[in-house]
Amino acid sequence: MQNLHLLTLLFYVSFFQFLVSSWSLNQQYYFNQEKNYEGSSDLIDLKYHMGPVLASPINLYIIWYGQWNPTHQSTIRDFIDSFSSPAPHPSVADWWRTVMLYTDQTGSNITNTIMLSGEFSDYKYSQGRYLTRLSMQYIIKHAVTSSYTRPLPLNYHSGLYLVLTSSDVQVQEFCRAVCGFHYFTFPSIVGVTVPYAWVGYSGRQCPGMCAYPFAWPKYSGMKPPPGTNDIMGAPNRDAGIDGMISVIAHEMAEVSSNPLINAWYAGDDPTAPNEIADLCLGVYGSGGGGGYMGVVYKDSRGNGYNLNGVRGRKFLVQWVWNPVRRRCFGPNALD
Repeated sequence: MQNLHLLTLLFYVSFFQFLVSSWSLNQQYYFNQEKNYEGSSDLIDLKYHMGPVLASPINLYIIWYGQWNPTHQSTIRDFIDSFSSPAPHPSVADWWRTVMLYTDQTGSNITNTIMLSGEFSDYKYSQGRYLTRLSMQYIIKHAVTSSYTRPLPLNYHSGLYLVLTSSDVQVQEFCRAVCGFHYFTFPSIVGVTVPYAWVGYSGRQCPGMCAYPFAWPKYSGMKPPPGTNDIMGAPNRDAGIDGMISVIAHEMAEVSSNPLINAWYAGDDPTAPNEIADLCLGVYGSGGGGGYMGVVYKDSRGNGYNLNGVRGRKFLVQWVWNPVRRRCFGPNALD
């Protein structure tokens, strides 16, 4: 769950301050910095709590809530398709292999198959434009019971529901404490228990908070580099969508490894777990950690990325915790 609590806010303030100081020295994305620790620590106590992981092939259902730009939808679809499709290394599928290292109590690994199995457009804002966390479950209920358009199947065997809210929808704690979250539905609302995740489009509401590192955080107290309001070009030319992609990856990793909030997490409080992506927030490449995002690539237009996807797409996605290496890791690692 991507919680932007006080410590995280302080982390990002230091992160952006670091980039400002680096900008005048080296205006490229291969920052000449000494290799850092990449989150490695003996203090990380990630434990398995005996619950299930998503070991069966995942049928992913997207619920587009609100009014969506077709170009933005296409970018997200290509990202989802990239999980289980070949692309040049380092790829999204390569990134997912770290997530696949997590197992359940039978020894079954998280699946390598994620299929986009259905989409639903809730363009009429069935739950309004001001949503709570619980609203997500009613949005899912509406999507699987809709009478005005073809509903999604209620797949309690292998279904995962992804609610994506448009730029004109406000969500409880969005832009203040979270950029996305995952949980599971209540049978009293939806009829069965299924895992789901929510991510909001932050391009208008809070790009500096939830679309980092593509937008400058106003709360940093510092001015952006001369001639720009951004600190890194977005590979798909939209800071809101490219930031959203990384949050989607974050939530996909965590809902797969901790779908019922009783599997893989660190800490003693299951209501506020530190999950496998939380442990690597802000780390995108080798040397990352302590306020430095790490070494990433740049495309022909100078935009930052670290993963390749289908149809020539490029994405910048944060790393996740590797339980074998006991550190944050991604396929673009230099070692």
